[in-house]
Amino acid sequence: MRVEIWSDIACPWCYVGKARFEKALAAFPHRDDVEVVHRSFELDPGRAKGDVQPVLTMLTRKYGMSEAQAQAGEDNLGAQAAAEGLEYRTRGRDHGNTFDLHRLLHLAKEQGRQDELVQILYRANFAEERSVFSEGEERLVELAVEAGLDAAAVREVLADPSRYADEVRADEREAAELGANGVPFFVLDRKYGVSGAQPAEVFTQALSQAWGARSPLKLIDEGGAEACGPDGCAVPQH
Repeated sequence: MRVEIWSDIACPWCYVGKARFEKALAAFPHRDDVEVVHRSFELDPGRAKGDVQPVLTMLTRKYGMSEAQAQAGEDNLGAQAAAEGLEYRTRGRDHGNTFDLHRLLHLAKEQGRQDELVQILYRANFAEERSVFSEGEERLVELAVEAGLDAAAVREVLADPSRYADEVRADEREAAELGANGVPFFVLDRKYGVSGAQPAEVFTQALSQAWGARSPLKLIDEGGAEACGPDGCAVPQH
């Protein structure tokens, strides 16, 4: 069974939702038969690459809330994250364009290191003092290497804005086609969707329901048709 997760590294509920989903997956009896794929979704695709600002400033401008309201929201998110065993800096974080992060996640997918990089980028953005947006490309190289990627390959991708750009845009178009207008958005076997950072119990129910709904292969066999198998190919007798 395949679970696809549309998310953005700048999305705090994606950070929390991933932890809740993984808690459910860890207890799922068929967890070893579940493939998890991370898909790209930019919350702020129109933001220029060099436009980095404090999270509180972004929240007050985007949602028209006061700084006190924005800080209260961050404090609430910090408590939600702590309940899942996650570190979360409620003060001093910044916000920027995540397109390069998504391109690197597609590189990591090719190398079988996507989940490792997703988690490292979340940790770097939400729990560490150093920024993933304002410290330059070498900061991203450092994090990608920690996830098991080759530094030279990472620099090549960052130096060429076209690398994996089509893959990122394809993910985003697909999200729109599936009706996802926010993240996190979980799609199980292309049959069930779970929107938002739901409690682990909801993910447990979704996993069980999707697993139980898998349709066994229906064989159409009129009998007598020639075929090849481990013991060789049938030899026509006429």
